[in-house]
Amino acid sequence: MNSLSDITVLALDVDGVLTDGTISFDPVTQKEMKTFHVQDGLGISLWLKSGFEVVLISGRKAQCVTIRAEELGITHVVQGSKDKIKDLNSILSKIGATPEQTVFVGDDLGDIAIMQHVGYAIAVQDAASEVKDISHWITPRKGGQGAVRDAIEYMMKETVTWQDAIASINISTAQQ
Repeated sequence: MNSLSDITVLALDVDGVLTDGTISFDPVTQKEMKTFHVQDGLGISLWLKSGFEVVLISGRKAQCVTIRAEELGITHVVQGSKDKIKDLNSILSKIGATPEQTVFVGDDLGDIAIMQHVGYAIAVQDAASEVKDISHWITPRKGGQGAVRDAIEYMMKETVTWQDAIASINISTAQQ
């Protein structure tokens, strides 16, 4: 396991991590709908503003994920992934980072291999027990209920970057 101070990339599963795992369909358009937690969004924004990278990797495809990623400024998004490790490595190569510099937040059995591939693994509170067993840390909240924010806050507090991130909010707010 690497130190959290080595982490520069936050890689996230979507369903069960950024969402509660529920998949709904609009009865008229048949488009997939998901619910995202606003505190996760602010955490991701703070992480990005602090100079770090975010990667979303999902086995599913949904337009709402693309929209949410664009809202948050996440440029590295892979949907319909059949090989999360290959897809992550491709993105890491483009941004000049390594798996050892990456944390992956996951929730289910399909995330185990990639969680073992990266430098640091985090499970959401309601993750499968097998996922929790291989994780370095478990969030206090469930997926889709602020777990990503928990992970970001934990990492930034451990590396003493949280206070600077909070200060950036106050400066931005004061300038508006």
